[in-house]
Amino acid sequence: MTQTEKISKYSELLPQIEALVSGVKYGISSLANVAAAVHRTINFFWTGFYVVDGENLLLGPFQGDPACITIPKGRGVCGTAWLKGETVVVEDVEKFPGHIACSSLSKSEIVVPVFSKSGRITAVLDIDSDSLATFDETDKLYLEKIAACLKEYERY
Repeated sequence: MTQTEKISKYSELLPQIEALVSGVKYGISSLANVAAAVHRTINFFWTGFYVVDGENLLLGPFQGDPACITIPKGRGVCGTAWLKGETVVVEDVEKFPGHIACSSLSKSEIVVPVFSKSGRITAVLDIDSDSLATFDETDKLYLEKIAACLKEYERY
């Protein structure tokens, strides 16, 4: 996909995400719809959420192959993004220290923290690709905007 096509897809997706989550009181439903919309529109290998539960992330709604159920804070790409409170982009997961291999087919990854209105991380949006170096600044920018649409929820 060209950069222009990617921007176009994200630009069309963002208002759809906003509409999907607007007024929804049950956060898990919003996570499920966002995962499905992002996965289908951009055609990623794996798209989903891990929700904060104490000192662990627990598998939430996702699209793709079965995944790891529990990830400790600070462990793997998801736990690192949660610990740092920032998006983590990994071009080659085999080179990421402590990478958790839920699928041997995953080659690159981006993880975006989901912040509540109060500024607390409530979940992370995790997206895997079966190709190396899939994610760039465009993905980071738009996926952070998508994650910001979920700020209404203090917990999932």
